[in-house]
Amino acid sequence: MVHANNARDVFGKETSVAELGLIVAPGAVEQGALIDAHLTRWAKEAGHTEDTFIIPSECPRFSSGDGKGMIKQTVRGDDLYIITDMGNYNCTYKMFGHENYMSPDDHFQDLKRLIQAASGKAHRINVIMPMLYGSRQHRRSYRESLDCAFALQELQNMGVSNIITFDAHDPRVQNAVPIMGFDNAMPTYQVLKALLKAYPDLQPDRDNFMVISPDEGAMNRNMYYASVLGVNLGMFYKRRDYSRIVNGRNPIVAHEYLGESVKGKDVFIADDIISSGESMLDIGYELKERGANRIFAYATYTIFTNGLESFDKAVEQGIITGVLGTNLTYRTPELLSRPWFHEVDVSKYIAYFIVALNHDISVSSILDPHAKIEQLLARHRKG
Repeated sequence: MVHANNARDVFGKETSVAELGLIVAPGAVEQGALIDAHLTRWAKEAGHTEDTFIIPSECPRFSSGDGKGMIKQTVRGDDLYIITDMGNYNCTYKMFGHENYMSPDDHFQDLKRLIQAASGKAHRINVIMPMLYGSRQHRRSYRESLDCAFALQELQNMGVSNIITFDAHDPRVQNAVPIMGFDNAMPTYQVLKALLKAYPDLQPDRDNFMVISPDEGAMNRNMYYASVLGVNLGMFYKRRDYSRIVNGRNPIVAHEYLGESVKGKDVFIADDIISSGESMLDIGYELKERGANRIFAYATYTIFTNGLESFDKAVEQGIITGVLGTNLTYRTPELLSRPWFHEVDVSKYIAYFIVALNHDISVSSILDPHAKIEQLLARHRKG
């Protein structure tokens, strides 16, 4: 895998595809600064003098709400990496004097504006989109739109060469753009590192620990955690009422459990997103009734659309011990202040990706960090 030392060495080689440039879209400023810090440090260790790889850009709005993308220095011949956060609802703009909060649609339009602003002069355009746009509408069940597939095709037609995303709701959506680069990364190593750091007394072995999938759709990611930890796997499946639609989906009637006993064991539950959090809490209460010890919930995107009060209550009742979430999308100051929330920093992982792609190095070891996880577990067992 490309480690920090290797990344420094790679920067010292003249094998890059083209000169590296970062464009940070509105909403990804915090993440962009963290990534740039890693890249500039490695570059300086390799003897370069770059103070930043970020190319100044802007997406201003007219008073009518119309917008435009602006890149403020030349990008001719550059290997561009545009970093965007589709889930940052804290960004605002003025429209007819009113304050509007940006939706994923607004962020996607700004991304396309920045691609247009490059005017086809860049050597290559890569998009780092951790929360994949439209990913929750990835398949057609009836007379429905196919938002994610269409968006990927639109980006491909605009000249995007590679898309890097994290924990896509259904990575099979890449079938819509089979000849475009599409990497769906899972920050498994970073999550386990954060979990073991926050709870050093954890014993991730078969006798004391289990991984539980919250539903059938999350089985693959939870199977990976169970496999690398060498522990047993259980799962819930959602029994829904298909005769009704509430808030755009069929309501869940019950969560049914399949697996061995969780009595006395610590439990880890991984999902791609905590939206309202109802499903995660329902599963937490179910597991506690079955005698589970501590319950740790993880989601790549912890957006908590219904607020934090229900989780505060669950923590007070001893249902949930801790929640882990990445910094791949916007987190509210209220969430970051909660003692039960533990942030997983993924900026260095993204920087590895950028270095590898910029120098045409295989990313297969980055996508499967099995060896690093084994080393992490060995260090944890030694105390």
